[in-house]
Order: sequence, then C-alpha cells, then structure tokens
Amino acid sequence: MRSAGKEYHCPVELVIELISGKWKLLILRELMSGTKRFSQLQRAIPGITQKMLTKQLRELERDGLINRKVYPQVPPKVEYSLTELGKSLKPVFDAMHRWGIEYMNLKSTSK
Repeated sequence: MRSAGKEYHCPVELVIELISGKWKLLILRELMSGTKRFSQLQRAIPGITQKMLTKQLRELERDGLINRKVYPQVPPKVEYSLTELGKSLKPVFDAMHRWGIEYMNLKSTSK
C-alpha cells in the first residue's frame, strides 16, 4: 500500500504515522470539541512548546486532518479545526478512551 509516496505494509502503520506521538493525539483531542486558536491549544496541552505545537499543527494540516484559517486582521487571528477526515477519527479516539478507562480500572483492582 502506498500513500504520499511512502510504502506501508498495513493500514495500521499508516494511521500510526499520521497520529503518532504524544502531541498530535492531544492536539486532535482538543480539536474534537471544536475550533481553537493557537493560544487555546497551547494552554490546553501542558508541556508543549510553541515550536513543537507549530510543527505538529503544520504536519496535521499537511496530512489533511486539520484546517488552518487565517483572518485578515491586525494582530493576525488564526483558528484550527478538524477537517471531515480529522472528524472521522472520533470513533478511534472514543475506543482509545474506553480502553484507557478499562486498563486503569484493571490496574487499580489488581493492586
């Protein structure tokens, strides 16, 4: 399977590449609830640097998962939102959330 000129051995490998890393998942999670400005994302994700947030947003935009809308005003206003493709990840996030809760419950009862 090929996507964007790269060879993938299975679809899961492609998904992992698109949303891999701590920050992309957290950015997507924040955008699941609606449009956000850069500063809102930075406040909602403790520990992420401005440089890393910018890098991750650019990659998510390049991959078609988020939209970046720039308003022609001074100072510039930029908003980020999920594309339809990005929104289609919601069931994946919901499943990860449920699994995380089950795992935490399992771990807390096994102590």
